[in-house]
Amino acid sequence: MNQRENFLKQLCDEYKQNNKIDLELYETQNVKRGLRNADGTGVLTGLTLVGDVVGYSLHNGRYSPIDGRLYYRGYDLYDLVKGYQTEDRYGFEEISYLLLFGQLPSKEQLDVYTNMLSLLRFLPNHFTEDMILKCPSKNIMNVIARSTLALYAFDDNPDDTSLENIIRQCIELIARFPMLLTYAYQAKKHFFDRESLYLHFPENNHSTAESILCTLRKDKQFTPDEAKLLDLCLTVHAEHGGGNNSTFTCRSSASTGTDTYSAISAAVGSLKGPRHGGATIKSAAMLEDIKNHVSSIYNEGEVADYITKIIKKEAGDGSGLVYGIGHAVYTLSDPRAVLLKKQARTLAHKNGCGELLDLAETVERLTPEIFERVKGNKKKMCANVDLYSGIVYKTLGIPDELIAPIFATSRIAGWCAHRIEEITTNARIIRPAYLAVNDPLSYVKMNDR
Repeated sequence: MNQRENFLKQLCDEYKQNNKIDLELYETQNVKRGLRNADGTGVLTGLTLVGDVVGYSLHNGRYSPIDGRLYYRGYDLYDLVKGYQTEDRYGFEEISYLLLFGQLPSKEQLDVYTNMLSLLRFLPNHFTEDMILKCPSKNIMNVIARSTLALYAFDDNPDDTSLENIIRQCIELIARFPMLLTYAYQAKKHFFDRESLYLHFPENNHSTAESILCTLRKDKQFTPDEAKLLDLCLTVHAEHGGGNNSTFTCRSSASTGTDTYSAISAAVGSLKGPRHGGATIKSAAMLEDIKNHVSSIYNEGEVADYITKIIKKEAGDGSGLVYGIGHAVYTLSDPRAVLLKKQARTLAHKNGCGELLDLAETVERLTPEIFERVKGNKKKMCANVDLYSGIVYKTLGIPDELIAPIFATSRIAGWCAHRIEEITTNARIIRPAYLAVNDPLSYVKMNDR
């Protein structure tokens, strides 16, 4: 160990020694850790018209589990998806319009808006070369966050927080995120994986889902079923209330009056975390691990035994977590998981991912009972969206490193809607309190230390 490494170790040891907080203080001081109440529900910090997540009913102070519902601007997600799929249309553009402006667009409004997104997909001149190719990264989320900030320099009016200007910026970002993620991925594949570099221009008549698949694949080819499945992923991830970490980060940043690019970049950084947007990768890896440790995924006894070992921290990654099972709000079902599982079934079996989908359904069915038996916890648990979204991306041939970036490409619609709402309806900076628990100290002169 060299001098620098030894000094860093000493600093770490010193930090640990001087930064201990008694965990009991969180209870005695009634601290809402993670901005959560004692029963796990979120602390109420604001009001919103954008989205609502419903996972239980409350009557006379008692919580009752119910099938989950997700509402976009008051519309049930199930109804929205059924509506545009019945008319054989792509839905993400309509959904993003609804989230931004609060009403469903007419055909004329949707056509103009969709065409606007298509024309705005092209990145500014020299942006790809200067901001993406000249500074590639192994992590696509970092490139997206950095590129979002860099777009500030290409905006002639970046700091204007008038409604018209923010809406313009938001529409441009929603349009450009697909290109940021696919170009960042191609740069990563070229400079770090030593593969050929190819950059496709977006097609003017493509939806957001089609644009991603076209610019991601070397031959630009995809089927309508693939594009519609990806479109559903974008739709179900577009919004999830104001309390999820990345949206709250966006709103917290927006409350300071900062520019749109800074607020959205902060949200991207939040979503990158493994406890948020990275959870889908964990779920996909867990399913592969189970598959590799049982003689057959259809032997439910073996699968149950291995899930038991995972919960006991004797298998898996040692965390004791069954990824993709359980949610902070949903109890009996997560509507996003229900929709993805239903639409992915045919394509998953066709593209060689049918066994993983079958295994996920088995894990979904067995885990609550096993968890209750092992932990003695009778809390209602359901599959969340992460259990099935990983299988969807695998079915579409989308690599793991693009799962969180695609999540961001979808969720930016919700982020922008919440940013606009925060700027226009809340005149106060978000500032929660932290209680200092250290004792007052007197300054000690250098020679006396």
